[in-house]
Formats: sequence, C-alpha cells, structure tokens
Amino acid sequence: MKILVINPGATSTKIAVYEDEKQIFKTGIDHSIEELKPFAKIVDQFEFRRDLVLNTLKENGFEMKDFAAVCGRGGLLKHIPSGTYEVNDAMIRDIEDPPYGEHAANLGAIISKSLADSVGIKAYIVDPVCVDEMTDIARISGFEGMERQSFFHALNQKGMARRAAEKLGKPYEELNLIVVHMGGGVSVAAHQKGRVIDVYNVKDEGSFSLDRGGSLPTNAIINVCFSGKTKAEVKKMFGSEAGVYSYLGTKDFKEICDKALVQHDEKFLLIYKALAYQHAKDIGAMAAVLHMDVDAIVLTGGMAFSEEFDEEIKSYCGKIAPFIILPGEAEMDSLALGALRVLRGEKPGLYE
Repeated sequence: MKILVINPGATSTKIAVYEDEKQIFKTGIDHSIEELKPFAKIVDQFEFRRDLVLNTLKENGFEMKDFAAVCGRGGLLKHIPSGTYEVNDAMIRDIEDPPYGEHAANLGAIISKSLADSVGIKAYIVDPVCVDEMTDIARISGFEGMERQSFFHALNQKGMARRAAEKLGKPYEELNLIVVHMGGGVSVAAHQKGRVIDVYNVKDEGSFSLDRGGSLPTNAIINVCFSGKTKAEVKKMFGSEAGVYSYLGTKDFKEICDKALVQHDEKFLLIYKALAYQHAKDIGAMAAVLHMDVDAIVLTGGMAFSEEFDEEIKSYCGKIAPFIILPGEAEMDSLALGALRVLRGEKPGLYE
C-alpha cells in the first residue's frame, strides 16, 4: 500500500511516499518569505502549498490514484490523546479558526483532506503537538484556573520512544522512558507505559532552547509586560528571540559548539554548558515523576548529533538510567506508520 505523507513547516513543505513501511520517495519544497508574504493567515496558504505538492508528485511520476491514504502533520488543535485521527469536518473547522493559534503544521490536515477527497480515500493526522495524556496532578500549576498544558513534539517523541523500545527489546507500552527533543524548541517528557504523563511545555516552561526562554523569573516577566511593549512584542521576544539567541545572537547550534569547544570563547562556553545543565535538570524532574523507575533516557532532535553535548548532559544525570541517543527526527516515518496501522485494522481516533 502506498501512503502519501505531507509535513508543512514554516518555510518548507516536506513530502514523502511510502510503500508500506519503506520510504520510496522524499523531497522538500522551500518557500521564500516573498512567496508567503501575500498570505495574511497561514491557512490562506492552503491552495498554494497543495498545488505545489500535486505538481511535485506529478514531476516525480506519482498520481493521487496511486495512494491508499494521505497523512499530514497535525497542528494546534484542541487537546486529544495520542494516536491516528481521520481528518473530518470538525477538525477542518478548528484549523480555519484555530483554538490555540496558527502554525504551519495546521496545513497538514487540510491539504491532506483536499488531496484525499479528490480520489475518494481517507486523510489522517498522527500525534499533533496538542497530544495530551497528562495526569490530573501534573496539570496543577500553583494558581487556580491557570493549569499546565500539554504542547510538545509529540510526533517525534512518540516515534523515537518506539525506536528506543525496539532497541530495548520490549513493547513501548511496557517501558518508562524520559524523552528529550532538542531542536529549535525543547520538550522533555515522562513516558509511562506508553503514555506521556507529564511534559515540560515547549511553549511555556522548562529549559531554554535556541530561541525560546523556557521557565523565566515571574517578576521579571511582569516588569517586561508593563514596560510599554505590546503583547505581540512580548510574545515575539520570549517565543523567538529568547534562549541562546538572546545571549549570543545566533541560533546556529554548530556555530555555538565550534565557538564554545574549539575556539574556547568563554561566553559561548558558559551558555553551551547552561543549556545542557537545564536539560539535565528537566530530566531529573521527569525521573521524579516516574518515581525514579526509568528504563532509559532518550536524546533526540538536531542537537543530539553533538556527542559532546550528549556527554555534557550525561555528566549530570547518567546515574538515573542508560542513555539511548537517536539524533534527528522521525516525523515522516511516524506519520506513515500511524496511517499504516489504521489501514491494517487499528481504529482511528474521532476528533469531535
């Protein structure tokens, strides 16, 4: 069975074709700022990106009638349990008027459904960033009415957790894992027997990352909010101009590693070490959530390619559990496998 996988990002759209579990084609379409500038909202890019996908498939010898299903990346929808979901009208309505804001990933569902409908097949999404399996106690924040929320790299976290389970020779549903996604954003999650029972919200808390602030001092944030800046300016500051970027003026992790470890720049080295330090603190917290019963700690994402950075994190928490290093991301594979499970008989989730 052939499956078409579509993964829209802020400035690119990744496309892949799978024959059952095997990837037989993969490419990426880059979108310049000039191309995207005419679109007031992300959802307005729908037809533009869909047509590019169709043209790319045609140029590479594929037609929509070749596919058994289409699977797109899910976006900022309402909170749902982990799984594969058929794209339905309720989901499309929430993409057109997103409850938690706009994100390019929202386009995955709407493009997939349009293409699937054209040939009478099903469209799916798998493990969007809004996956929520947190326990009730984990939601308590310290201020009533301001509950902690589950937003994280669910697709890659779940995919890499399953890969780690294969390495350990046990089902994912029988293991306790701490998974650390280390990319432009960072999410650290406690996986207990197949469920993410707690997570440091990639939008609000936990370690800082390359451009996000993570957990910041409350009173200092209040002062910034009342400093004359607009809400949009504050959100941009803490959401895309914070973290490593605010200290060093770069988001390039390779450059950071080179200046810290090769050129021995003292400031770069301090921030590099602080980044690993905060990741390790979050791992320790999630170990406590799992009552220190941890089968493995999984490091994934782009930063995990740096063996030196991995070792820096291990130096703090290596005694908790063995480390499994799975650099990069498994998003395309995870999308294809999620759709394949449904095509082979697993019941998809219902988005209501």
